[in-house]
Amino acid sequence: MPVGTPFHERTLALCESLNYREWSGYYTVSAYEVHHEHEYNAIRNASALIDISPLFKYRVWGKDATRLVDRVITRDMRKVSVGQVIYTPWCDEHGKVIDDGTVSRLEENVYRWTAADPSLRWFTQNSAGLEVEIEDISESVASLALQGPTSGRLLKELVKDADIENLKYFRVTKGTIRGTPVEISRTGYTGDLGYEVWMSVDRALDIWDALMEAGRPFDIKPAGMLALDVARIEAGLLLIDIDFNSSKKALIEDQKYSPFEMGLARLVNLDKQRFVGQRALQEEQKRGPAKQIVGLEIHWTRVEELYEKLALPPAVPAIASRVAVPVYSNGSQIGKATSTTWSPSLKKMIALATVKHEFAKPGSQIEIEVTVEAVRHRVAATVVKTPFYNPKHKTATPVS
Repeated sequence: MPVGTPFHERTLALCESLNYREWSGYYTVSAYEVHHEHEYNAIRNASALIDISPLFKYRVWGKDATRLVDRVITRDMRKVSVGQVIYTPWCDEHGKVIDDGTVSRLEENVYRWTAADPSLRWFTQNSAGLEVEIEDISESVASLALQGPTSGRLLKELVKDADIENLKYFRVTKGTIRGTPVEISRTGYTGDLGYEVWMSVDRALDIWDALMEAGRPFDIKPAGMLALDVARIEAGLLLIDIDFNSSKKALIEDQKYSPFEMGLARLVNLDKQRFVGQRALQEEQKRGPAKQIVGLEIHWTRVEELYEKLALPPAVPAIASRVAVPVYSNGSQIGKATSTTWSPSLKKMIALATVKHEFAKPGSQIEIEVTVEAVRHRVAATVVKTPFYNPKHKTATPVS
């Protein structure tokens, strides 16, 4: 039975649709209104407040904390300074991804580590022989994502004892919000300017109230998972159990993914000190990945033609699809599209898809299955680089 997050008292009062879902054992809002349109618009044009407390969160500290993190992840922690946040996958001994998340270097040997799936056992197993402490802080630390073009100006007015204006992309700082200590990272899952605010659960409602009150001049709105899903696909961000599978939960080998197959080769530092999966990844780099996750732009005019033949107006699903559909080349299936949505900002139908490696080059022409009136059709699509949506203000400093 799911339970409420530390913000449930506020989100329940605002959730007119009563449209909830379960996320890691917590009730999470899918959409506050009947349709998520206003929430998506807040992410892209104003400020949106998203409850991300169900993330698994760990605090790692001690003499060998850096050694542990470096042993587990594919990134090189020697290149990460205090106050920096990195996005990284971590793998099993065969080089297949177990999970992905962010690692924040709060002090020289103190880290906050987030994950989509429970990871305490894996971290503990890999800490053998090291002087390090690992604490599961998932239930003691609450977190909010404040995302959107006006989020920086909002925080500049509200946060004390922190230089929000000059906080760089993927950096973290400490400050206070109306006297409450918080940690603020310039991170998010929307592909827009945004921040994540971390606080003790006993002050969660105070921070929610402060952000909502201060956010009124910035047209702030609470946003749920449906709006977030559209935004993260536009940003080309992957979702575990949808776009890739944890190697710990995969039933067959083909369900597993390496970082190279996820399109994350830039996040693999093979020349660093030994880490879990290193040898397997070195071998894969030599031979090349068998498949790869790519972005697709679906040719909308072809979709319109299918509806016109039936004297119907073209239609798109109201929400992003997480149902896998086949993709083809020359009549043969070459993979599957796992996340598909109409992009309101780009006015395009886009998708994240896994295809055979030889079709992963940007510009490749393939086909995707589209169903109209219960009849399956194949529609042309082009492989493109991700992110689909990448505004300059996402990374610009200082924040204006």
